[in-house]
Amino acid sequence: MTVIHTPTPSGTPACVLGPTPDQVESLAAYRARGGYRADMAPEELLARVEAADLRGHGGAGFPTVVKLRAVRDGAGTAVVVANGEEGEPGSVKDRWLLRARPHLVLDGLTHAARITGADRAYVYLSDPAAAAAVRDALGACDPDPALRVEVVRTEPAYVAGEESAVVRRIDGGPALPTAKPPRPFERGVGGAPTLISNVETLARLALLASDAAATGTVLLTLSGGGLPAAVLTEAPYGVALARLAADHGVLPPSGVLMGGLFGGLLPPSALRLSLDRDLLARAGTGLGCGAIRFLAPDECPVSVAADAVDHLAVESSRQCGVCVSGTRALRDTLVALSEGRCDADGLAALSRWAQGLPGRGACGLLDAAARLAGSLLTGFPDLVDAHRSSPCPTCAATPPSGGHRLRVPVPVPVPVPVPARDPVPNAAATSVTAALPHSPAPACVG
Repeated sequence: MTVIHTPTPSGTPACVLGPTPDQVESLAAYRARGGYRADMAPEELLARVEAADLRGHGGAGFPTVVKLRAVRDGAGTAVVVANGEEGEPGSVKDRWLLRARPHLVLDGLTHAARITGADRAYVYLSDPAAAAAVRDALGACDPDPALRVEVVRTEPAYVAGEESAVVRRIDGGPALPTAKPPRPFERGVGGAPTLISNVETLARLALLASDAAATGTVLLTLSGGGLPAAVLTEAPYGVALARLAADHGVLPPSGVLMGGLFGGLLPPSALRLSLDRDLLARAGTGLGCGAIRFLAPDECPVSVAADAVDHLAVESSRQCGVCVSGTRALRDTLVALSEGRCDADGLAALSRWAQGLPGRGACGLLDAAARLAGSLLTGFPDLVDAHRSSPCPTCAATPPSGGHRLRVPVPVPVPVPVPARDPVPNAAATSVTAALPHSPAPACVG
């Protein structure tokens, strides 16, 4: 199972987790905390988004204000999408948000629609429990009568959450990436300018609209490192990886798998790095979806790299020949390295692929595989050299499993019985939110 840790280092409030992360948040509770506030002009909220430097929490960390403006200024009536398809095997935050705090996500989606002028919205996901929670939330409350909100289910897959795959699936096709341009903000669902935003990003947009501190923290899924169970937590930006590990009882790790499969493998010396987007980027890695796997002291980074790339090879959509051949070649060479049968030519090929393959596929899957291989070579050169001469017993005991051991179960929030229709009228909700303090660092909503 996965546990939820609400305390954060330095006493930073856990705004997105909220006060009762083990329970499904009811409409009454969400409104009582200032949710579904409708008295803020879209331009005012957009200014807040820009001032707060809100960025996407799905992987790339792109400035949210840029995407909102691009969709708002596009040709035609906009469409907004809450992307809850969590394809990274080590991440659970998005599915938890949709299961436990669906109103927070729907509130953010509604604000995104008001900013962009959208009249259609979609919640895109594959998790049945999340779909049920969102439908229940929509049944209890209509966030905006002028906005039509639909839930779209897809089959879970690593590439299914890629933005062009989202558009393709909503339009009735398979959840597979397409060549770009155009990008969805130019021409997306039904040919309309489309905002595709991660559900955590939308949750933080709703918090900004509720006068809450929304951008100083990040949701993290921590696993491995001798932890008895994976952990969903909320931590402040700036905290060091070493501090995160110590605060959660992680044994001295032999490495770190960063950002799901996006940020590659880091050596133990990288634990000094802090959760800072620019600092991590300069170190050649990134937060990605916020999934961090600490490698246990007896866990071999070569085995982890082989397993992670094997997962990507299995998850390839098989649309791009270079992706199919590239991921297989990377995996097979890493397996050969783990078995002590990779010579100098094999290592040279691995290095060449790590540098030459990124950017050649329709999505980021091939980039992630290449980054994993490259980060192993640069971060663990002595270990790689040692694997050339003899088989590794640790690798032999943990052969690639399609990434199965990298998967993390989603926390299951407890449903709280509530009436089908909340008795609190919108007017009362407005009077509650109007009483909230306006200050640079107000209390969290949630």
